[in-house]
Amino acid sequence: MFKQIVFSSVLAGIAAALLLSVLQIFWVTPLILQAETYEVAAEAVAHGHTADDHAHDETAWQPEDGWQRTLSTISSNILMASAFALMLAGAYALRKPPCIRQGLAWGLAGYAVFFAAPSLGLPPDLPGTAAAEVMARQVWWLGTALATALGLGLLFLQSRWPLRATGILVLLIPHLLGAPQPEIAGSLAPEILQTQFRWVSALTNAVFWMALGVSSSLTFNRMQNKP
Repeated sequence: MFKQIVFSSVLAGIAAALLLSVLQIFWVTPLILQAETYEVAAEAVAHGHTADDHAHDETAWQPEDGWQRTLSTISSNILMASAFALMLAGAYALRKPPCIRQGLAWGLAGYAVFFAAPSLGLPPDLPGTAAAEVMARQVWWLGTALATALGLGLLFLQSRWPLRATGILVLLIPHLLGAPQPEIAGSLAPEILQTQFRWVSALTNAVFWMALGVSSSLTFNRMQNKP
């Protein structure tokens, strides 16, 4: 059973990751590259030299634009998607084997837990955007994801109304507390580019999670020899 779960998760993760990578290459990456030009220009002005000089002064390795960046994106997407698919397959193993509609519902739940709910307080930002301290953001993001998962579980996976009401409260708690924000908000990229990036990120992640839910349910049932 464990080998079947892992193998089906990897297959589903690869399929969803390739779709996500294609969407990112054509939708998300161009916006990031455009925003990076504003960031590099601002750093060049601040340090009193050109963007080319600044690029040569960088000591930390990062993938170059082109095949290195594309390959890094695809590799990280496959690892991430396989891990998420493994979580979904674990849920399928604990409950009855899903149909495609149920797999889609689980995928949408994953979208809510890992993207939509945290994005209400910490939306995806372009390079050069002011942000709060990293540890504070990570703690709030993790707490929000856990609260959302627990809240959705109480709301949809059992029928007692007191527990459902508790689930709604749990969903609201992170947002009532509020996400950490920078002391001074601002972005080097134009506001229209920031807005476009957030919408594209939301749509791209929605497509990814729906594809992952459907593909993980299909591969899980296939490994169980079910129609």
